[in-house]
Amino acid sequence: MNGSVGPMRVLVTGGSGLVGRAIERVVKEESGGREGETWIFLSSKETNLVSTEETRAAFERHRPTHVIHLAAMVGGLYRNMRQNLDFWRNNVHINDNVLHTSQEFGVVKVVSCLSTCVFPDKTTYPIDETVMHNGAPHESNYGYAYAKRMIDIQNRALFQQYGLKYTAVIPTNMFGPHDNYNIEDGHVMPGLIHKTYLAKKEGKPLQVWGSGRALRQFIYSLDLARLFLWVLREYDEVEPIILSVGEEDELTVKDAVDAVAEAFGFEGEVIYDTSKSDGQIKKTANNAKLRKYLPDFKFTPFKQGDQHKRFSIYVFPILVKRRILIDVFLFFQPSRRLVIGLQPIMTPSVNEDLFI
Repeated sequence: MNGSVGPMRVLVTGGSGLVGRAIERVVKEESGGREGETWIFLSSKETNLVSTEETRAAFERHRPTHVIHLAAMVGGLYRNMRQNLDFWRNNVHINDNVLHTSQEFGVVKVVSCLSTCVFPDKTTYPIDETVMHNGAPHESNYGYAYAKRMIDIQNRALFQQYGLKYTAVIPTNMFGPHDNYNIEDGHVMPGLIHKTYLAKKEGKPLQVWGSGRALRQFIYSLDLARLFLWVLREYDEVEPIILSVGEEDELTVKDAVDAVAEAFGFEGEVIYDTSKSDGQIKKTANNAKLRKYLPDFKFTPFKQGDQHKRFSIYVFPILVKRRILIDVFLFFQPSRRLVIGLQPIMTPSVNEDLFI
């Protein structure tokens, strides 16, 4: 790409997490990498990016020309509500260390990962990239949200002062293999998967936190990985870009619960605990900017096809006893929402990092 000298050396922070592992798969198994390139997938076990010294040591060791910055202190709604200060402080340190050290080491381009929680709680819908700073984020995760917003501020300042085109992407709710399946601290989809598995195994009701009315757009991690590579190679703006399925693909949390329950063949009682927060009820994102660049990009749909001809395929990893990961392939017939088959595949370990 323009400004690059020689083959790219791409450092992926958070390389052992949901998106990092998806990018690694696309690079290694889908020919996403190119001849002569070097890809380094850095995990928190190797480097604590909260530490300035450890961050500099990692850059000294790997000498990246490009960075995909995924590392963050992350967690679901309820962990954010308990630890807003921790989410603010740790993520501010991580982000400043990565961006400042990238500038010092002459990194050509950094693509950082934000979240739709950066958007204002009180706003008009659908939201787009221009409204990020137009009001306070939802109170449930303001620490994480403000820390992520500051990446955009730092990117703009780096461009103004040094001419660096560092940028950020804003994905909607992600899911896929290698997610965090901790029920207390994980995100919507992996938490539902783990809870449904346990409810069926133990013959108990499925307890869902919140009313199920909250609306979300879900993006499969491999789709997001493919888009990250496009942003790294082709997207030339400092301003962030939303990476999401369309507004028409928005689902309620209840839709997700129904899909996961049917996938497991769970026929027990589903109880919605309305004493628990729904978080932000709606944060519908507009992907018009992405579609301007990539009008023909095909997302893996939550459900697809007409009544008679086609089926959707999804891969849901489920955390089970003895730290075994099962990838369950779910085949849905949209007209009848009938699960056609399940195929378990055993793999030896699960990434349980909270700093992915």
